[in-house]
Amino acid sequence: MKLGIVGLPNVGKSTLFNSLTKAGAESANYPFCTIDPNVGIVPVPDERLQLLGDMYHSKKVTPATIEFVDIAGLVKGASKGEGLGNQFLSNIREVDAIVHVVRCFEDDNVVHVDGSVDPIRDIETIDLELIFSDLEILERRISKVARGARNDKKLAKEEDLLKRIKAHLEDGKAAKGFELADEEEEELFATYNLLTAKPTIFAANVTEDDLADDGASNAHVAAVRKFAAEDGDGVFVICAQIEQELAELSEEEKAEFLSDLGAESSGLDKLIKASYDLLGLMSFLTSGEDETRAWTIKKGTKAPQAAGKIHTDFERGFIKAEVVNYKDLLEQGSLAAAREKGLVGMEGKDYVVQDGDVILFRLNV
Repeated sequence: MKLGIVGLPNVGKSTLFNSLTKAGAESANYPFCTIDPNVGIVPVPDERLQLLGDMYHSKKVTPATIEFVDIAGLVKGASKGEGLGNQFLSNIREVDAIVHVVRCFEDDNVVHVDGSVDPIRDIETIDLELIFSDLEILERRISKVARGARNDKKLAKEEDLLKRIKAHLEDGKAAKGFELADEEEEELFATYNLLTAKPTIFAANVTEDDLADDGASNAHVAAVRKFAAEDGDGVFVICAQIEQELAELSEEEKAEFLSDLGAESSGLDKLIKASYDLLGLMSFLTSGEDETRAWTIKKGTKAPQAAGKIHTDFERGFIKAEVVNYKDLLEQGSLAAAREKGLVGMEGKDYVVQDGDVILFRLNV
């Protein structure tokens, strides 16, 4: 999973990236300190893995990972060359979702690029720049398609689709709200890779005092939650400064610190949960002496396609899958013991994989 982190300058974006990835991107109280995109790979915390790894005495335990891309601060007018322009946008066209950091805290010592704290205005500024960027993509595509549309019905249909999407964006609406007529249009739409078609998770950056009640008493957070609900986007509350402190602590110290703050989980945990929920993802597990590993798949994935996640040949050579829930496996202490209790299912091609399934694939490759 790949997530692009965006936001106006000085909203806490690079501080958050640093704490999530410990990558040390430069962070300072002035715009554009992160000029080139920074990339960090973060393991997805999963206590199931270590428990299974210990049981099997696995030589290696491999978690699922998330790739974060931190992109330079954007300002109003970037599409017309203001600030750093919209050069950063090409770096997030390949991401699965956008994490939009919005400032929901007042602090006279941290300047705001627009002079005051207003998260909805900030969101709309970024959204407008993303729309402008998408319009450029569409205009180039329309210009290319139009040349052949007169003599080609397929291209003529695409030209019509492109013009309808363009009109939708020109009304100030995100591409994800555009209604597609059929499967053919859905396939074409996916190839355009529009930024405003991507799912968004808003990271509401608050002060330490707002963490205990998850921002419930913060009017800025309430406004962001209301705004996000209209588009079905995710929201999680975070204190980037606290995350930076947590990044330096051991797991034990981290748990104690969060407890003292009255917070149930870290910002990274919240972000991962929000990302998995928004994108409809989950993990299945494989375990043995060589390796215990988590594999990220879409909810609703069937067994052969899950096998293909490990290796493309596995999907083609799929025969059966031995499936046991990780809790049952841990309680019984071995796959053989779980089999004896009738807790292991022998599943075929139509089996829909469940979160926490431990799977042994039987293959003919």
